[in-house]
Amino acid sequence: MRPIFLSLLALWLVQAAALRAETSDEEKKRQFLKAREEMHTVPMTPAPDSSPKPKPKPKPSATPEPEATPKPKPETTPKPKPKPEPETTPKPKPKPEPETPRPKPVTPLPVTPAPATPLPVTPLPKPPPNAPVTIEKNGFEQQHGFQPAPPVGWFEHWKYLSKSVRAEIDRAPVLSRRWRYIVVHNSGTRQGNAKAFDYYHLHVRGMPNGLAYHFVIGNGSSSGDGEVEIGNRWRRQIQGGHVHSDYLNNIALGICLVGDFNHDTPTQRQLEATEELIRYLRQRVGKIDRTWAIVKPHREINPPRWPTDCPGEKFPYRWIHGRFDQPGT
Repeated sequence: MRPIFLSLLALWLVQAAALRAETSDEEKKRQFLKAREEMHTVPMTPAPDSSPKPKPKPKPSATPEPEATPKPKPETTPKPKPKPEPETTPKPKPKPEPETPRPKPVTPLPVTPAPATPLPVTPLPKPPPNAPVTIEKNGFEQQHGFQPAPPVGWFEHWKYLSKSVRAEIDRAPVLSRRWRYIVVHNSGTRQGNAKAFDYYHLHVRGMPNGLAYHFVIGNGSSSGDGEVEIGNRWRRQIQGGHVHSDYLNNIALGICLVGDFNHDTPTQRQLEATEELIRYLRQRVGKIDRTWAIVKPHREINPPRWPTDCPGEKFPYRWIHGRFDQPGT
């Protein structure tokens, strides 16, 4: 019984505390509402208006008033420009140069040219047969106009020099006493022609005038066996590039036989065509001091300090000396 009584007593105390708490909240609410009703609202008295009362607007007249002139905008004060600093040393102004009076033109007096005195011509000595050629570089001798072409029919039978080849040789403007030597070469190749050698000399060796020889005689590989081809140096009558001497190139015609005559010999047709061409060229360039142009293999005319085996060990040197070393040949 006693535990039950204690439990009921505790429950009653809890409910009493809760009821008292609710009563306290309602009491607080009631007191708050009562205090708010008792508060008196104090009306706010407006402060006296110290600003002047607005004047009544005048009635609009019949005449419209002019538009108000817009107020000018205030001008901005321009910033003062910086004063230029004075130069330390003033540059002097250039003085104008005085004009130089132009000289009056003078009429030159006619000058009568003095008659030209021909220079003496020193003939070159004729070397003995098979002797090495020694030449001093003393310049060209005075030229005596152009050498006429040989008369037609002076050597009627031409086996290797066709009519067109002879006509092209004759058309060249050959100066008298220009060509003193005819030099025979080999190409050092077993095939080739004037066009191939011209390309090689121009683009590989860098020779501005191309083909170094004046004439080329084929061996049947790239041109006909014994065919005579005329180079541009003969047509233009300019120096060759076939001898290691500028002076000799100026006075020596070059004939190249296609072939390597250190291993092979020239063909019979090449030798016959070479003989015909040399005889015709001698007539075309004329005699110098009653002597025909001297015929030499390349190795016998090249300067001693530039030795060469051209035209090769198997070239018939006895044949060329027997044909062209005799007087009058």
